[in-house]
Amino acid sequence: MFRPALAFVLAAAAVALAQPGTVQRGKVVRSNPDGPSLTLSVDGRDREFFLADDTKLLNLDGKTAADRLRRLKAGDEVMFKASARNGKDVLVGLKADGPGAKPEGPVFDAAKLRPLTDLAAEKYQGHDRGLYPGGTNDRPMAHEKAGLDLARKVRPLNATGQPDPAGKVVFLSVGMSNTSQVSEAFGRLLAKDDGCHPALVFVNGAQGGMTARAIRNPKDGGTGAHFWGTVDDRLKATGVTNAQVQVVWMKQADAGPREGFPRYAETLGDEMEDIARVVTERFPNARLMYLSSRTYAGYATTLLNPEPYAFESAFAVRWLIQRQLDGKAALNYDPAKGSVRAPWLSWGPYLWANGTTKNAAGLFYERADFGPDGTHPAAPGQQKVAAEMLRFFRTDPTARPWFLKP
Repeated sequence: MFRPALAFVLAAAAVALAQPGTVQRGKVVRSNPDGPSLTLSVDGRDREFFLADDTKLLNLDGKTAADRLRRLKAGDEVMFKASARNGKDVLVGLKADGPGAKPEGPVFDAAKLRPLTDLAAEKYQGHDRGLYPGGTNDRPMAHEKAGLDLARKVRPLNATGQPDPAGKVVFLSVGMSNTSQVSEAFGRLLAKDDGCHPALVFVNGAQGGMTARAIRNPKDGGTGAHFWGTVDDRLKATGVTNAQVQVVWMKQADAGPREGFPRYAETLGDEMEDIARVVTERFPNARLMYLSSRTYAGYATTLLNPEPYAFESAFAVRWLIQRQLDGKAALNYDPAKGSVRAPWLSWGPYLWANGTTKNAAGLFYERADFGPDGTHPAAPGQQKVAAEMLRFFRTDPTARPWFLKP
């Protein structure tokens, strides 16, 4: 059982099964090509979904819908969208991740990629390595000092956001399915860790299918509104408020990138910049925001977010932080310099490693660390990344004041 001070919200909580336009994950229970229909297990429930004339069945061989359904076997993992029509759950689209799926395209050879933290490696397509400008993995001194000053101001707050020794320090995660899965594992580690601050409450705000593009605008009346509304619901279910959120960790990406480098990284960075401003608008006491790029995708069997895009997402993070370092007003975190528009931004744990080759932190990935699609982490991968997160927040100077026991 989780300790109350480290309450943790599971990723699937309070998410409606068939939100139109929302990508969900499930497992095949049985297929009925003659129906045609498909029974899927979603969040522990078996539900029957019917096919319509306009249902899109992706990366499955076959001339007809019935032929394609026959390719799906019990236990195969799928991603899908559904909507309600005439009282029935109807599939809008479905993509197979299991053995029945056919390859979507050529696989990128990631063998020559090197972690961005490897300063000895060659430049990447003309761009310097390192997490921060100037080819270094260390925060600029002034930015480090600013982060330390803000970290020391983090303190337990009551429901209205006022300092209160009996209050909470809410630590929120933001992102898509990979982030949600790792957040679950991280929450379990925190529940067993006696060294954390007794007021710390971690809430998993990440949700499946909710990419950077999908959540950048909470007023879009669609996926953005749904995502941030669900975050609000999860905070409430944990017994905390938006005013108590003071720290955010975000790992984001976009689905099916095709733009190449540097365009994809630039676009992702723009989207994450919007999200950083949303964080300040919705959580007025959020002082610190840590960013991570994708984990390794060299085992990916789909084009959901393969290499080199997973690796290149690190440039989106680096360039976003650089904009703040350069003094961009739309990312200002210092009230002495004007209106506060965003939290203080920093790298969190760097999570990319080239397969079984260890990165500077000793992190590496085996095929067993990922599920059938080679992209979403399986239990071993979730545990591995969560452990790296715990190591980072226990040791980083800007995290220790609020993360560890006084």
